[in-house]
Amino acid sequence: LSLYVFHLFYKFKVLVLVTLCLMVLWATFSYFVDSRQESYKAKSMVEDSEKEEKIESIAKVPTMKSFHCPALSPYLRGASKLTFKASLTLEEVQKENPQVVKGRYHPTECSALQHVAILIPHRNREKHLLYLLEHLHPFLQRQQLDYGIYVIHQAGSTKFNRAKLLNVGYLEALKEANWDCFIFHDVDLVPENDFNIYMCDRQPKHLVVGRNNTGYRLRYQGYFGGVTALTRDQFSKVNGFSNNYWGWGGEDDDLRIRVEMQKMRVVRPSPDVARYTMIFHRRDHGNEENGERMKLLGQVSRTWKTDGLNSCSYKLLSVEHNPLYVNITVDF
Repeated sequence: LSLYVFHLFYKFKVLVLVTLCLMVLWATFSYFVDSRQESYKAKSMVEDSEKEEKIESIAKVPTMKSFHCPALSPYLRGASKLTFKASLTLEEVQKENPQVVKGRYHPTECSALQHVAILIPHRNREKHLLYLLEHLHPFLQRQQLDYGIYVIHQAGSTKFNRAKLLNVGYLEALKEANWDCFIFHDVDLVPENDFNIYMCDRQPKHLVVGRNNTGYRLRYQGYFGGVTALTRDQFSKVNGFSNNYWGWGGEDDDLRIRVEMQKMRVVRPSPDVARYTMIFHRRDHGNEENGERMKLLGQVSRTWKTDGLNSCSYKLLSVEHNPLYVNITVDF
């Protein structure tokens, strides 16, 4: 009996020992499984957190297309005293404007409100053009504009035709880009105040309220020359400029009459902002006063539909994409 009891007790101890071993093995296995699951969960949480932070950071960093530039740029300085260095070179102006490529610029920090083409009629005014480019490029960049500058050069010896050159500039610029706004700009007028915003308005805009050679007063009631801004729709509606003004004078008044005939009105910035310096020069040979201008002005109501953009014929000699501007050379 005692032997039987001993064997029974021995089997019981073995059974207990085996059970304990199994329990230890199970506990160890469970520990490793749970640890792995916790590690995976922790890793997932970290990855999710990193993803959320990345998305958040992307949302916080503005891209050029994510928002529009403000109506009033934070970079504006107001009135500036202009200086014109006699020794200025084109290379110096290029060096000061590294972001301008083939006459084009756009802000990188936001999306410009308008795409603006600056059209400058030109013949034998290289120094004036250089001074204008020197001041105009930084002026437009401070306004956060997407812009391009087009210089329309009249070749040949025929009388200068400012209005027709501007029609050419409009037509040729539209072949390159879908511009919203056109600034028709004399080469000898330099803006003094960058709060004079080079954007188009709901009505045709006249930007030269005053200039130094007129005591900063409007030249005369109804004056619409020097620098004007019209949208593509406004300029098309009036059929552009007349092509018949050879020599100096009359074409700007003709345009104002066309604007008024289309029930539009001329708007202007405030006189303390719309100020220009006119670079002194003598009247150019080939740009003598137009003796026919008063007669032509009396015919606008009869001629505007057939004399303008739809009848602008010219010989295109070249289109050169210079670093600071696009040079369009034509002959009439």
